[in-house]
Amino acid sequence: MSSNLSRLQSPSAVQSALAEFSTLGRTAFLARYGYGKSRDFLVRNPANGELCDSKAIVGAAYGFQYPDEGPLKPADFSGGEATVAPKLQSLGFEVVRIGEDWSQQEVDATVAAYFEMLLLEAKQEKFNKSERNASLGQILKGRSRASVELKHQNISAVLHGLDLPFISGYKPRGNSQLLLRKAVQKFVLDKGDLVRQVVDALEEVKAPAEKQFRAVLVDAPAIELVAQLQSVAPRMWLPRKSDFAARDEANRLLGRNGEQWVLGFEQQRLQDAGRAELFQRVDWVSDRLGDGAGYDILSYDTTDQPRYIEVKTTNGPHTSAFIISRNELEFSRESEDAFHLYRVFQFRAAPMLYMLHGDVSKQLHLEPIDYRASFRRITV
Repeated sequence: MSSNLSRLQSPSAVQSALAEFSTLGRTAFLARYGYGKSRDFLVRNPANGELCDSKAIVGAAYGFQYPDEGPLKPADFSGGEATVAPKLQSLGFEVVRIGEDWSQQEVDATVAAYFEMLLLEAKQEKFNKSERNASLGQILKGRSRASVELKHQNISAVLHGLDLPFISGYKPRGNSQLLLRKAVQKFVLDKGDLVRQVVDALEEVKAPAEKQFRAVLVDAPAIELVAQLQSVAPRMWLPRKSDFAARDEANRLLGRNGEQWVLGFEQQRLQDAGRAELFQRVDWVSDRLGDGAGYDILSYDTTDQPRYIEVKTTNGPHTSAFIISRNELEFSRESEDAFHLYRVFQFRAAPMLYMLHGDVSKQLHLEPIDYRASFRRITV
């Protein structure tokens, strides 16, 4: 319990736990006390500089200070920024957030290696991530495979925050080192030609080799709660050309190909529902009349139940951002459950799809990016 944690007051007990960690090794130490690996914080052993799992060290240290009571179990107290970290710091030990002990040289090398892989993936050229990470590990000298993987996930999170593409196999993971965020931003600005090669390659209009419409429907991404970081540097102003979401929207040919794919999906959906005759009534509105209706395709669920489909297509991954117009947003509110937003992703490789029904403002985080300027002011 937290009251037990407050009783830990002995730096020597913590040092004894750190010494035991070094003697047994990480795996054996964690197994002995029943702890898992730390997800956020490590504590440095001042005797040898080794970084050790913070919660496990505190639990073991309690047993060294109070041998009659024994060590604390993982369920006896919570770990993290509000408990274990300040406790260890109050006893004079250095606590390090995982990933933040990297040097500038290590970070720069990792960012450069990441962008090399990103460009290869964008061009659909095969590469072995494990082999590349192993080569990078030789430069980093001692970084574990897991720590390199985590750093790559951190880079993905930074790029995702900039609305730039990221390696699909490295799911964005936040809480990145400030040094890393600055290094990624500097790389994007200094290596603009390379970044544009990535974006251009991902926007290549290439129809999928095989049109498969079954087993392509997945759940929409969950809304991710992201802490608002306090700005410590001037905002980074990216050229509009590097705005990946906006470029996707501007690529009319990609959008058109995506709409054609959705027509095939609708035909399969109606056939599977036993309503194949309804496909004869499906209307590709945006092709016939152009944009502006608030949707692209008019389909049906039953003879009297229309399905208004707005299609958003990307070659990017599941969580890629996209642009939705004010007209489309208002139409989704007015049409209620009849409105369906079809988000087609990883289009050129193997198209997948998720759907949003009804008022999409209740299902998405919407951020204004443009304003209409005039000389009229609305008064109340």
